[in-house]
Amino acid sequence: MQRRQGTVEVFSTFIQFDTDKFNGWVTDAKLRRSMKTCLEKSSRQDSYSFWALYWYKAWEKSANASEQDAPNYSSLAYSHLCAYLQEVCYWAARKSALNSSGHSSISDFFQIAIAQVGKILKAFNPEQSSHLKSYAELSFERIIRDVLRVRREADVCSDVALLHKVSRRRLIKSLQNMGLSQENIANYVLAWECFEELYTSGNTEIRQRRKPDKADWEAITKLYNAQRLTRGLSSGAVNSQTIEKWLGESAKAIRNFLYPKFVSADTPLKDDGDAILLDILPGNVQDSLLAQMVEQEESASLETQQTQLNEVLNQAIAALDSKSRQLLQVYYSQQFTQTEIAKQLEIKQYKVSRLLSSIRKSLLLTLTQWSQNTLHISPTSVVIASINISLEEWLKFHYSQTEQG
Repeated sequence: MQRRQGTVEVFSTFIQFDTDKFNGWVTDAKLRRSMKTCLEKSSRQDSYSFWALYWYKAWEKSANASEQDAPNYSSLAYSHLCAYLQEVCYWAARKSALNSSGHSSISDFFQIAIAQVGKILKAFNPEQSSHLKSYAELSFERIIRDVLRVRREADVCSDVALLHKVSRRRLIKSLQNMGLSQENIANYVLAWECFEELYTSGNTEIRQRRKPDKADWEAITKLYNAQRLTRGLSSGAVNSQTIEKWLGESAKAIRNFLYPKFVSADTPLKDDGDAILLDILPGNVQDSLLAQMVEQEESASLETQQTQLNEVLNQAIAALDSKSRQLLQVYYSQQFTQTEIAKQLEIKQYKVSRLLSSIRKSLLLTLTQWSQNTLHISPTSVVIASINISLEEWLKFHYSQTEQG
């Protein structure tokens, strides 16, 4: 993969795929102009982390200013952050594709992950995680794993099992996502409730159970027609074929809701020539926020604390034996999987896993002791879990910087 050079390129270009292969970078003109304008007003032109935090603060501000504090996923800041996170999303997608036994491609996983940038930004806390890119990479990997788990569950389940497992709330959301009217949703939900009551209630082996037969459908239909009057539904009596059709469409809606299709931000707009989705994003940048971010970035206490942390971890890594240092370098810098590392080092995969776990525990202990002695943070289970996440982020960032250097 060709690396991007310079702040403008990092925050204004997007990966272009050819089939399932990386095929270069595509520049968004609006983002490029925006980034150049910002750089003219600041001397921090080479600090990617600074600009990532700057655009995060801009996005956060626009999110808080929108209705009901809803995150703004169409702001200029959001688009810059999507551009910034392209590489880590690609590597997370590549790792998932290599480790997956399914038929999904790197581009498939990339689309799944990059569509969730908004949720990642909403969960990101700069006070706990200093590097957005490292935090996002871990989040992308988790998102893809969760999607694969849900997809496998949805694929394995029959329609009967899926209808049995779904909650009423999720069913309604699935039908709303399908675009049905409130009246039709009420009909579908009542049909599902009758199905649950007569056919699946109390059945612990629903996955293996046969489909409803004619008598089952007739019983479900009879119950529906009796209860629709008490629910105040305006539709008339229906037959068993209609009930079966509604439940089949409900199962399809649930699958689509659990595993939706994702649309790229550079998808062409219909009936608008060569225009793409990114072209309709707003382009206002607030100068006051830039001044505020520069002031925060230059905070002496924060820089001192970060420097101390870097020294502690660098010393801890330097104290490791050469084999452990080599293992960290290959795993975090070269993006090798454990299987690839095992082949390169000519050892078993489980030994690679054990060695990595042992090294991380050693570094985690060092970092926890430093936090307790310097920051006076009590090492509770929650704190240790948070430190462990921060350590993983630091390692990813450290070795990515080492490779660039």
